[in-house]
Amino acid sequence: MPATEALRIAFFAMGSPCSLWLYADDDDKARRAAGAAIDEVRRIERAYSRYLTDSLLSEINRVATAGSDISVDPETALLIDHAFCAHALSDGLFDVTSGRMREIWNDEIKSIPHASEIASRLACVGLEKVAWRRPRLSFSVPGMELDLGGIAKEYAADRAAAICASAGSRHGLINLGGDISIIGPHPDGSPWRVGICDPFGGGEAIATLFVAEGGVATSGDYERCFEVEGRRLNHLIDPRTGWPVEGLPSVTVAAPSCLLAGMASTIAILKGEAGPQWLRATGAAHLYVEETGELGGSIRMEAPPKTIRQPFPHCGTASSTGTCPG
Repeated sequence: MPATEALRIAFFAMGSPCSLWLYADDDDKARRAAGAAIDEVRRIERAYSRYLTDSLLSEINRVATAGSDISVDPETALLIDHAFCAHALSDGLFDVTSGRMREIWNDEIKSIPHASEIASRLACVGLEKVAWRRPRLSFSVPGMELDLGGIAKEYAADRAAAICASAGSRHGLINLGGDISIIGPHPDGSPWRVGICDPFGGGEAIATLFVAEGGVATSGDYERCFEVEGRRLNHLIDPRTGWPVEGLPSVTVAAPSCLLAGMASTIAILKGEAGPQWLRATGAAHLYVEETGELGGSIRMEAPPKTIRQPFPHCGTASSTGTCPG
């Protein structure tokens, strides 16, 4: 029989405080599964971190900077597939080449960048400038780079959950800095309660979701933002203009996987005022916070959501932020 209380392990990875809740029939088994899951998260971080000079992503970006081409392994190819899928679904707004803009839009910014600074970096932005024919990536414009931060953490959460499930765990949850992948409900079948943080501060949850399967992700400007000249700016960049996006302060999506939830919530933020309409069209279970503080979306907080629909049927899953569970 599964334990009546979940083993909770806190750890730090991918620049965020993380945690793992896991039920198992004995403590040693749970700790072994948790250890394997955490090792997997850290492996993915080492491979796809843009901060580590010896990461696989840094190797790809050295090729991108030179305007050359490189062959990638199957796992990286899966992530590149998702990047192109998200790019197409968002009409080009979800763009993993827009990381170059962080050279001028970041926590160290003191003043609004000059138009020439923005334009010079925009010349190296645009996934349409990258040719992708598995397993070969080709960069037609020197100076480009990829940033898989909007995909790799969600993928890592799903992989960690899959590892726990393969080790025999059927009940538990992985939380990587607010990106959540659920192994299964509590042993009694009850869903996990996921609190949605107030994007305007205060430290308290403004809503609670009830989720028993799949993944949950929140995108917004409440944690990853910066202020300059009296303006609060989102960390997400519109690849068409080179400017931080404006619109919804927070979007949470529940989907069959954390990777899909993260894609949907990020695209909704990037679409600004059109985000809610786009979310409704996908059929994804979602909750958003407007600038007025009002809540909207398809999820009703007073009861568990209905069966989660697959919002992106042709994107698949990756089984091979503002949320806190309980």
